[in-house]
Amino acid sequence: MTTPSSFRIYQLDAFTDQLFAGNPAAVVALTDTNEWLPDARMQSIAAENNLAETAFYIRTDTGYHIRWFTPTVEVDLCGHATLATGYVVFFLEEKPDASQITFDSRSGPLSVCREEGDWLVLDFPADVLHKAAVNPPALAAGLNGPKPLEIHKGKTDFMVVYASQADVESLTPDFRELATVPARGIIVTAPGTDVDFVSRFFGPQSGIDEDPVTGSAHTTLIPYWAEKLDKTTLIARQLSARGGFLRCKFKEDQGRVEIAGKVQLYLKGELVQ
Repeated sequence: MTTPSSFRIYQLDAFTDQLFAGNPAAVVALTDTNEWLPDARMQSIAAENNLAETAFYIRTDTGYHIRWFTPTVEVDLCGHATLATGYVVFFLEEKPDASQITFDSRSGPLSVCREEGDWLVLDFPADVLHKAAVNPPALAAGLNGPKPLEIHKGKTDFMVVYASQADVESLTPDFRELATVPARGIIVTAPGTDVDFVSRFFGPQSGIDEDPVTGSAHTTLIPYWAEKLDKTTLIARQLSARGGFLRCKFKEDQGRVEIAGKVQLYLKGELVQ
């Protein structure tokens, strides 16, 4: 009888300083074989985990390579699962002496830095926004809220801007309607009452109705609010039921953003194949 291979798997809460908050992600370390599992198998594992994202990583000559899967699709970029994977590399698996590691990905090189106080900082490419030329009728109908001030389109998402935090909190989305919007998902945002800006993220197209904390959405949010508020360092909060807190920085001259948060380890185990 052949002994099945196994891989270490972790579940962590990202962008929070306490358990059962922030955004949960699974991380699968494939460093024993240093080879990807078949795509269909990784997608099945992500579906079985039933979290917003499951990250898989291997070692490379220059660092690591990371891939992300929702329960239904592989995605080009994920912030919270990258933050969680950085935590796994720094504190659980590799434990490098360096304070910075780099992941190759479908969105290019992504770095994670370790700072004092258990903060981890993502360095991601900034999104490029345009006023939406065409606003899908399902967008307004599906959000079920006040009339927005602006609607923009980034690389993968629509971004809908409201006048106040209360407007964002009041939204009661029709996820079946929103699922027909041709995008990865929909970001909604407004100025915050105790932070610079707040947001929510709806992604029924990608298998998750409302994402608890969406790091990748902040590649869109940070450049917008940096210009709107005339400041490059910002504090943000995502207004999901679990909630999330992020420190943000816009590096306009480099076309990149920094997204910082904390991570809490929830469980570790063995994935048997």
